[in-house]
Amino acid sequence: MTTYQSEQGILTAASQQTNANQAALELADALRHEHLGFVLFFCSAEYDLAALADALESSFPTTPLSGCTTAGEITPEGYDRGSIVAIGFDRRLFAIETALIDDLEHFELANAQPLVDTLLQRCRHQAIAPIKEHSFALTLLDGLSSREEQVLATLDAALGRIPSFGGSAGDDNHLSHTHVYDAGRFHTRAAVVVMINTRLPFEVFSTHHLNPLTHKLVVTEANREQRRVVELNGLPAAQVYADLVGVAPEQLGAAVFARQPLAVRIGEQHYVRSIQRVNSDQSLSFYCAVENGIVLTAMQPAPLLNNLKTMLDGVNARLGEPRVIIGCDCFLRRLELEALEHVNQASQLLRQAHVVGFNTYGEQHHGMHVNQTFTGVAFGSFPINDI
Repeated sequence: MTTYQSEQGILTAASQQTNANQAALELADALRHEHLGFVLFFCSAEYDLAALADALESSFPTTPLSGCTTAGEITPEGYDRGSIVAIGFDRRLFAIETALIDDLEHFELANAQPLVDTLLQRCRHQAIAPIKEHSFALTLLDGLSSREEQVLATLDAALGRIPSFGGSAGDDNHLSHTHVYDAGRFHTRAAVVVMINTRLPFEVFSTHHLNPLTHKLVVTEANREQRRVVELNGLPAAQVYADLVGVAPEQLGAAVFARQPLAVRIGEQHYVRSIQRVNSDQSLSFYCAVENGIVLTAMQPAPLLNNLKTMLDGVNARLGEPRVIIGCDCFLRRLELEALEHVNQASQLLRQAHVVGFNTYGEQHHGMHVNQTFTGVAFGSFPINDI
């Protein structure tokens, strides 16, 4: 069990215990105190999730909890697998309210606006800080629901100027079942919205280490609902992509996709559309939305560690040394670090910056669903005598 204590109203802890009861008890021992108001957690999908839900509710009987399953965890010591990491928020500095969206298929603005309004009203009632400029939303979505774009766009419209970020739940790269947690149990095909109002300074951020190349691919046939591209430039998608990256189609896999992603350009920005797998018909399944007629740009990775350090240094310059950073880190970035044997160096950077979080099946930033980014929120300092 590892734990990091902050004077500034945030505690973080992690447990490598594989037994659900023992893991929950370790977290409770590290996080529980008289002012604990909320716990956010990220856990390996290898846990017995029903047992873990019961154990967490027993260990934190009066504390609300939300969380999701992962494709890897970021603990106070850096990258990990098969563990659970949690963050405890002091109610004197944070007003936190949550809502479960259990019908992603029919989630519309008519549902989103009252949901957001209710969360904000509940936060406002706690009188921690003014809502404007002191609030943000964290979204956790079922990473295999294929509904991220629609839900995020709808929520973004309801949130207005309130910043948001989040991650899609994972399942340790099995691509089988992903879960979010709220109100005492794990849910599939669902999302959790966590509204956080705080007296601490904070910054919502997103970064990636990918640069565009000149190669362009036009999606000439796609199944939008399944996020599947059948043809690129009028030819079988897998063959065209394999030719682009210089490998045989049978060599395509997660490691290749992580190092040679594609992106769609919107305005001056490129948003990565990562490939999930090759199908038997030579089509390509993606983690993000694709449709007929879009132009995909080949992307080339710059040094990931350099980008991560630059981003963390920038946060430090703007906020001072962060108390805690909650990070949503694409699992494809982690695959790249593993392939390059840079995991230990990355873990050191994350540990020094007090980052905790998880590896995702997609990240969310201001209503956009993206891939291969490091997205999150950093909390700055706050004088302890002002609590």
